[in-house]
Amino acid sequence: MQSMSKMVFRRLMLRKGVALLLALVFVVSTVGLYIAFVNVTTDLPTADRQLQPAEDVSKSSSPPDLSPTTATFPQTREEEHASTFETSLPASPVRRGSLANSTADECVFSSAQPKSPADIEMTRLFDTLPFDNPDGGVWKQGYDITYKMASFDEHPLEVFIVPHSHNDPGWLKTFEDYYTSQTRSILTLITDALAANSKRRFIWAEISYLDLWWQEQGRSRRNQFRKLVENGQMEIVTGGWVMTDEANSYYYAMIDQLIEGHSWIKQNLPGVTPHSGWSIDPFGYNPTLAYILGETGMHNMVIQRVHYAIKKHLAINKALEFGWRQLWDHSKTTDIFCHLMPFYSYDIPHTCGPDPKICCQFDFKRIDGNPDCPWGVRPEAITDGNVVHKAEMLADQYRKKAQLFRTNVLLVPLGDDFRYDNQREVNDQYTNYERLIGYINSHPEMKMKVQFGTLTEFFKALRKYTGTTEHQIPAGFPIFSGDFFTYCDREMDYWSGYYTSRPFHKRMDRVLETNLRVAEVLYSVAVAKKVPMDPSTPVQLTKARRNLGLFQHHDGITGTAKNHVVMDYTQRGKWEGRRIYDCSRCRLTYSIT
Repeated sequence: MQSMSKMVFRRLMLRKGVALLLALVFVVSTVGLYIAFVNVTTDLPTADRQLQPAEDVSKSSSPPDLSPTTATFPQTREEEHASTFETSLPASPVRRGSLANSTADECVFSSAQPKSPADIEMTRLFDTLPFDNPDGGVWKQGYDITYKMASFDEHPLEVFIVPHSHNDPGWLKTFEDYYTSQTRSILTLITDALAANSKRRFIWAEISYLDLWWQEQGRSRRNQFRKLVENGQMEIVTGGWVMTDEANSYYYAMIDQLIEGHSWIKQNLPGVTPHSGWSIDPFGYNPTLAYILGETGMHNMVIQRVHYAIKKHLAINKALEFGWRQLWDHSKTTDIFCHLMPFYSYDIPHTCGPDPKICCQFDFKRIDGNPDCPWGVRPEAITDGNVVHKAEMLADQYRKKAQLFRTNVLLVPLGDDFRYDNQREVNDQYTNYERLIGYINSHPEMKMKVQFGTLTEFFKALRKYTGTTEHQIPAGFPIFSGDFFTYCDREMDYWSGYYTSRPFHKRMDRVLETNLRVAEVLYSVAVAKKVPMDPSTPVQLTKARRNLGLFQHHDGITGTAKNHVVMDYTQRGKWEGRRIYDCSRCRLTYSIT
């Protein structure tokens, strides 16, 4: 009984001690907050020292300056080679009076901000943009574009038409369903089309699909594809297993799917290394992937899905092409050159120029009305009777689009989702453009040279124009830091729901990722110690990496695919998760110990 009383007494005293400690912490915290509040309020603006509101750029008749810096941009194309930036960082908007006037001893946060490593810093640009959406005419989200033919006198416009086909590894159909119904035909038909004409070009991004196709091909077809890659007609861009999402995917998974894709390239296409990133469909972009691509040795990248207000602002300032630098990089070692497509989409109606009604007439898949042009005018096959008129229409769009950029070297993508999946489309696209190209190039008065090209050829020509080498950011272009979230494609349609949709599957991704990493580490240790293990272990790890990589697709981990497609991803993840868990926790552990 006595011992029980002592125990109760000790518990009571312990509780009292904890209560007293909490009370003491509360008193100290309250006093500290009060002192901090006094220091803050003494420096707050008084009634006669109110902070002035920032200038309303939406009411300004002149284009907004690049914020937060003041940059001198070339006014004419002739000035571009001599273009330099005079960057000065103004005092940032003061939101807390004490932070602007207190000393380091008086405030936790330092009032001095380091000089920005960029000419355009997205976090500050957001504070200045009105994010309005006035009707821009034929370019609904932009403005009317004009040009003078004299601007092409010294340097004729050099146009690179880049055929491509964006193949989602799962969206409306599953990965395998897409392959059997469309992707298999695309790769086969394009290989034949390029082999038939050495001037034709094509780019390919998704290694997951290329792997499926490769497994079905014989030696002669594989050698034919290798030859097309080696001579520059077919270019592998990015080289990832998928075109990864950039909002939900963890950086480890981004790197892992990139390693898997590049390993496949090294094994099957010896000597081939991707030089450019191609990320046209993810719903916003973060600087992490730009940094990762730069670390792999790439020097260029192309992106598309960015808020239309940001695109318009960058277009006004001819800043759609820029060096993308990490926010933390003051040593200027992380730059990668980036091209941002200026218009609504990456499809053909929104890539030849600002007027989709005209550009749609040059998407020759739509000749028979399947699909039709929403603007009511279908394409026509190019003949001797209409080539003059059609060439002038197309050239006019090219010239207008060129006004948004700093050089007379223009990128014009030619493709869309799962394009070139039938023989008629392949023939119509290439042959009709060949007639247009032949006419334009044979008439010097048009001051334009047009050709099929790859991203490597485009970026090489751009650097040649600016007099810079492959490993440098072209001279006269701004430096950008930050990210491109949240994406909005029109009106107030912000793409943010996918950050949290299908949480079970997002969690499953992280679990599989964790188990895979554990298994890979244990496997590496086992190999280093030369211990015996199950011969199937490397195969299992490869399959797990590929299925994890597949889910990083921008319609996979995002949850934007159809339900039956998501279930297909789920079954892959569950199966691989169980096998890898068994592999990492049992077999490898047993072998190492």
